[in-house]
Amino acid sequence: MRFLISVIDTTSRSPHSPEERQAIDDFNEKLVAAGQRILACGIDAPSLAAVFDYRTGSSEVTEGPFHDTEEFFAGFWVIEAKDLAEARELAAEGSRCCNRKVELRPLLG
Repeated sequence: MRFLISVIDTTSRSPHSPEERQAIDDFNEKLVAAGQRILACGIDAPSLAAVFDYRTGSSEVTEGPFHDTEEFFAGFWVIEAKDLAEARELAAEGSRCCNRKVELRPLLG
């Protein structure tokens, strides 16, 4: 089963400490060694986002994030886990490593 672990940060929070960066690297290495990491990366600041909407056939582009809130997605892991219980354990470990909230969601398909 594949899952998305989204890292939730806040606009007022400081960048990761060297210890947090090392813990994230260690967690990534663990996932790779176990064959569980499909993809992982950070996401740049919401202020650099643009929202594109071509549903009406016209070019509508809005500069900035879709949701302008204190919390935002700052990165993610796409993982492979044998079941939901294992994915939940990995999400908890990821949260501990990066010292941020995370959201776990199953991927469809």
